[in-house]
Amino acid sequence: MKHSLAGRVWPNATAAVLALGFLFPVYWMFNTAFKPTRDIITEDPVWFPLHGTLEHFATAVHAPDFWILAGNSVLVTVLAVGLSLVIALCGAFALTRMRFRGRKGILLTFMVAQMAPWEVMVISIYLIVRDADLLNNLLPLTCFYLLMVLPFTLLTLRGYVAAVPKELEESAMVDGCSRRQAFLKVVFPLLAPGLMATSLFGFITAWNEFPLVLVLNKEPAMGTLPLWLSQFQTQFGDDWGATMAAASIFAVPILVLFLFLQRKAVGGLTSGAVKG
Repeated sequence: MKHSLAGRVWPNATAAVLALGFLFPVYWMFNTAFKPTRDIITEDPVWFPLHGTLEHFATAVHAPDFWILAGNSVLVTVLAVGLSLVIALCGAFALTRMRFRGRKGILLTFMVAQMAPWEVMVISIYLIVRDADLLNNLLPLTCFYLLMVLPFTLLTLRGYVAAVPKELEESAMVDGCSRRQAFLKVVFPLLAPGLMATSLFGFITAWNEFPLVLVLNKEPAMGTLPLWLSQFQTQFGDDWGATMAAASIFAVPILVLFLFLQRKAVGGLTSGAVKG
């Protein structure tokens, strides 16, 4: 009994310590964003401010080009993630359900692309975009974000498609559905957990991307929020409250999306698909 109790306590204690270590920087970011300036610059840290303020958030929101850059971030992220889901879903279905020459080679190519460090290719990407006269344009940014998230999305969705029994699809085709109708009516609804998980990963990847936009889009109005956030300290000097408020605004969409999707992504993949 004691051995069993100890076996349950130490994993939970370790998880609690790790969670505290990961959550504390996030708490301190939001805490600093709401603190009055006098509580930020004091030598004694104020762990729980008694009087919060929205002054720093107002400073961040009224920064030059904030709304334009926020729109740019939303546009390129949504387009990249949406296109990657469509392409990866079609590719995953073909790689799982069809047998053709070169299938393993295609899978190997996507695995290599997933492992490739994009940072070392920034210079070559810059040269390609420059020669195409597309610098300071959102189109190449969207295309390269799509290429970043596509390998992981395809490989993940391939596993979800493979987990759906072929018999479900064949039964629908026997009942008169075409292959496309069987996929849309039977297979596609069962892929919701995979689609949500991969879209969350893709959103985080594209939303947080910094090196490419730093190199490709030099014009202030053609950047994204990560670039705006990196210049915030220079723009506001030592205004740490405004800097933390800007970081909080940047983090909120990811936190909201994660809280919304993580509950819906849990559950059995084919639970309830076949009823007696």
